[in-house]
Amino acid sequence: MRDEVMSDDHRAYRELVRAFVAKEIAPHYARWEAAGMVDRSVWRAAGDAGLLGTDMPQEYGGGGNPDYLFHAILAEELARAGAYAPCLPLHNEIIGAYLKALATPEQKARWVPGFCDGSLVTAIAITEPEAGSDIAAMRTTAVRDGDRWIINGAKTFISNGYTADLYLTVARTPQETGPGRATSASLFAVQADVAGFSRGRMLSKIGMAALDTAELFFHDVEVGAEDLLGRPGRAFGYLMRNLPQERLWIAETAI
Repeated sequence: MRDEVMSDDHRAYRELVRAFVAKEIAPHYARWEAAGMVDRSVWRAAGDAGLLGTDMPQEYGGGGNPDYLFHAILAEELARAGAYAPCLPLHNEIIGAYLKALATPEQKARWVPGFCDGSLVTAIAITEPEAGSDIAAMRTTAVRDGDRWIINGAKTFISNGYTADLYLTVARTPQETGPGRATSASLFAVQADVAGFSRGRMLSKIGMAALDTAELFFHDVEVGAEDLLGRPGRAFGYLMRNLPQERLWIAETAI
């Protein structure tokens, strides 16, 4: 990143990230690549260092700074070190965008403090074995049962798949289809310890070996209305709004 676009705060943050990488990531990275995942403690260390939730509201433990350059600096320094794990940009930029835009105050109070201190690691579960990320072809469904939803299906190639505590999960909700909506899907926050949820294989990859990537299975997983993000049936629109941000993150990690 060109130095002339940065302020003294940006430069100080860059040095903070570099010091964090040198102390908390580089000495362990070869072992993480062999294991296929990072030590969970590095997420708490990232929270303690102020690298998580920099743009989240301060009342929930975030940094309260909307300046995107801080995200860009973090991604650039991780790429500079060749460190794709822990996947802090996915947590901060991708998942964070959904929580900021869609979570209610009650949901933010439940999830964002842990999001910021590293005690709650997140992932997004979209891709499926046969559908990829094509929502229209997805088979994972969520059926409304009173004020509960019952989720059944499978996801694959999920980054942070084994590490995460909270999965933002896209499921088709055909009963919510209305006029002008050919494909209806909803976005749910599924906790890793909920009954019926399980992780499958940890998937091997050509690169990014330290980034745990997994299969997920949902068998009659029950979530409440309080775990629905945004409005039912609107996930497709939410994904389209956030997709450019996700593509930007991918481009940053390839620097």
